[in-house]
Amino acid sequence: MQKKFTSILVATDFLMASLAWASFFFFRKTVIEDAPFSVNTEFILGVILIPSFWITLHALLGTYINPLRLYRMKILSLTALSTLVGTVVIFFAFLLDDEIDGHHLYYKSISAVFLLQFFYTLVPRFIIVNNLVKKVHAGKIGFNTLLIGGSQKAVDIHDEIKFNHQNSGNKFIGFVNLNGIDKNLEDRLPYLGHFNDFDKIIADLDIEEVIIALDSTEHEKLRKIIAKVSGRDLKIKVIPDMYDILSGSVKMNNIFGAPLIELNSEILPVWQRVLKRGIDVICASIALILLTPVYITLAILVKTSSEGPIFFKQDRIGKNGIPFKIIKFRTMYIDAEKAGPQLSSSHDPRITKIGRIMRKMRLDEFPQFWNVVKGDMSLVGPRPERQYFIDKILVVEPQFTQLNKVRPGITSWGQVKYGYAENVHEMIQRMKYDLLYLKNMSLALDFKIMLYTILIVFKAKGK
Repeated sequence: MQKKFTSILVATDFLMASLAWASFFFFRKTVIEDAPFSVNTEFILGVILIPSFWITLHALLGTYINPLRLYRMKILSLTALSTLVGTVVIFFAFLLDDEIDGHHLYYKSISAVFLLQFFYTLVPRFIIVNNLVKKVHAGKIGFNTLLIGGSQKAVDIHDEIKFNHQNSGNKFIGFVNLNGIDKNLEDRLPYLGHFNDFDKIIADLDIEEVIIALDSTEHEKLRKIIAKVSGRDLKIKVIPDMYDILSGSVKMNNIFGAPLIELNSEILPVWQRVLKRGIDVICASIALILLTPVYITLAILVKTSSEGPIFFKQDRIGKNGIPFKIIKFRTMYIDAEKAGPQLSSSHDPRITKIGRIMRKMRLDEFPQFWNVVKGDMSLVGPRPERQYFIDKILVVEPQFTQLNKVRPGITSWGQVKYGYAENVHEMIQRMKYDLLYLKNMSLALDFKIMLYTILIVFKAKGK
């Protein structure tokens, strides 16, 4: 449904942008330039290339992300913002050098671009989104929702949302509890199990949204639940009286009579996320090409220094808890973990001589540029861990799952400040830096971390 609706929205935006530019081209020729209108190469290129620019701009501003959750005021504000930004770009790129009789014609040109693009885009968008909102209110479109809690408070939240005269889009699949179960809730919703079964329930039932219905006095339970849930691609909502015990940025939403607090899971603005991904792919691709001599040299050194493969692949947990194969140059002797998963230490006998040098200079991480190109990783982000050690960390610090909100990185703030961890305690200490990174995440901070990483490589001061 999401893909279908996105395709309709993109196709409509492209068509309307073509019509808007064609209308402007006619206006520009006949009014601004006082010349006859004709369909020429400039016109044809314009109605193809200019709409492509608008589609790119709309995507950067997040219009096509989760479009089923669009509403009328949001599409109005998105259309106004993208039109304003796009009009300025088009004016300076294509219209500023026009030969005109007086600056007042510039104002006519820029006004025409803005008004034509805005209204041509907004009208069909508004019709589409208005139809979508009506389907949500009628219960024809919904989002699979899991209710966490089994008390009277959960019953109240369910009833307030479910029996409101306008459907909020929450399609309740069932509930999970932590302790006791209110019989009134069991009469309303299927009981799916205890919160310990959360992972399986989320995977099996394609849950999109979670509503946490706990009393504000249950601080510790709430902290653990949010920690477990927040590392996933889910919308998380809690009842308002929990606001004072939550940290981080939150966004208030009134769900048609049932006021809830939505935890803000978007760490970076959409345009920064797109730009970050673009920088990742471009820089990683360039690195793979330019570092080819380094790869060949390291491959020879690894192969001749000890028996075993050149590369080492291992399962790690990535964004939203999805596992992937991380690639490294092998720095240990084969069968290094025949006794089970182990972390390396400063004087680990399992590390080869060349491996010890490579680890100090972070050279063993270089093959991960391929992981970046594939989309498993980013240049900068929390270091990915194995599920075995994640399970151990979660016993002590449930907040660790928050690191799964973003792609893991080749380097991280924790890696720069702390280096390789030798035990679970050190992993938790390093985690604090990565959590700080999440709270302060920006492209500027990414560049700073990359610069520090480059210094570590050249100084060979990696732990």
